[in-house]
Amino acid sequence: MQPFNVAIPAPAKLNLFLHIIGQRADGYHQLQTIFQLLDYGDTLEFSSKASGGISLSCDNTSLQGDDNLIIKAAKALQQATGSKLNAHIHLNKVLPMGGGIGGGSSDCATTLLALNQLFGLNLPMQQLLEIGAKLGADVPVFILGKTAWAEGIGEQLTPLPRAEQWYLVLHPNQHVSTVELFKNPDLTRDTPVSTIRPALADTGHNDFEPLVRSIYPTVEHAFQAAQPFGQPRLTGTGSCLFLTMQDEMTARNVLTAIARQHPEFSPFIAKGVCSSPAHKALKALAT
Repeated sequence: MQPFNVAIPAPAKLNLFLHIIGQRADGYHQLQTIFQLLDYGDTLEFSSKASGGISLSCDNTSLQGDDNLIIKAAKALQQATGSKLNAHIHLNKVLPMGGGIGGGSSDCATTLLALNQLFGLNLPMQQLLEIGAKLGADVPVFILGKTAWAEGIGEQLTPLPRAEQWYLVLHPNQHVSTVELFKNPDLTRDTPVSTIRPALADTGHNDFEPLVRSIYPTVEHAFQAAQPFGQPRLTGTGSCLFLTMQDEMTARNVLTAIARQHPEFSPFIAKGVCSSPAHKALKALAT
């Protein structure tokens, strides 16, 4: 193995719509959604070392524990391959935690993809997807590395090429309990099943949105702040919400306006991409 010191992106995602179409006998909810990957996210720096296993650092020291999905991903790879991996990982955290934009899941996927390549483990994509699914429902789409139509509990993925689109994302400083939302009797669980239709990116809805807006005043306030500029929608179970923008210039103008009026919502803009920046970075390393 050659020594390495590389930085690999961990992109965010949006759920352009999110329908709950039923509930399985084991209690898991069946979903339909479009995962839209973005060109914006965290960055993980991987450095080889002679010994000591896997270590993790982050400017936010609360994220350095063994319960971080980055560490769990590295341990899962070691268990699957029987290999001893020695590397230090530094997480440059940009994405909000618990925002519904996949920060932890994307960090996990980038770790699996990068360590698999850097250490020459050569696990096939299918095995990486299976490992990722055990670590989190949103991890597989980042391993696949494609904007995709998703079904099941989010693990049945069909790549869905889309034209480039700009988005503006707002992050209310509010933790939303996904577990409590799924338990809530007012949650819609019987949205009709749809066939794969890219148009649902514009015409679909998020079944969690009415509930989240009614329970969390901070999220409702963010929706009201965004509404003069378009039709905001919740991503995942929140608390982040997003606006679809006509083009980059419009996105930047709206960003300036919202940041001036509501800096507490930490708005940012990002471009939707069909292929993951993590995959592109790893492919460039291999050539």
